[in-house]
Amino acid sequence: MTFVDIPSVLIVVLGSYFGLFSFGSIPDTIGIFKTIGLCFKNVSFNEKNLITKLMSMSEKARREGLLALEEELEDLDDQFMKKGLRLVVDGTDAEIVRALMETEMAQMGERHVAKIKVVNMWGTLAPGLGMLGTVIGLIGMLKNLEDKSALGPNMAVALITTLYGSMVANLMMIPWSGKLQTMDATEGKVKEMVIEGVLSIQAGDNPRILGMKLLSYLTPEDAKAVEAEIMKD
Repeated sequence: MTFVDIPSVLIVVLGSYFGLFSFGSIPDTIGIFKTIGLCFKNVSFNEKNLITKLMSMSEKARREGLLALEEELEDLDDQFMKKGLRLVVDGTDAEIVRALMETEMAQMGERHVAKIKVVNMWGTLAPGLGMLGTVIGLIGMLKNLEDKSALGPNMAVALITTLYGSMVANLMMIPWSGKLQTMDATEGKVKEMVIEGVLSIQAGDNPRILGMKLLSYLTPEDAKAVEAEIMKD
């Protein structure tokens, strides 16, 4: 209980949170808890399943033509791949397909960056609010210097807000921000892989060549796990 002080918690946590409303958009600030919640979920982008699906559709397109893919589009769970293949089936030029898919990917990245910046800013504000709480506590302590026995406890309470600010920043917000950035980079890489796969299907590339392209987006461990299945004759 030595390290528990409710007013200090309110100053650091609520004070820094309300400061976010002056930094980011209101929806991103209100939704920051949902964003942080992603750090505690096992988020999977199903890279291996996507590669397997792209390989299967590539083989079908070479055997039966691009129009044969239309009947499989409704069963696709990945909306990004579905949109790209829909453009391909409709006969859209490859450069337009790439441009549209890359634009959607870029917009996704901008949305992610905006949310991650709010989390990172909370980590920036928290230590400052911790120092502010310490200053407030010191002012109260200095106004009662005649009570020598209370100097030690009052100093401890004053300093604990600095501890809270450092904890919120270095144990919570900064690591969470880093994890969200890693997740964003991974999702962006998967989107790039899907674009490459969709355009290769449109170009009629050999499924084996397509498989080699897509495997390069996986880690060596994951690539070995799926290589035997997707590269078989």
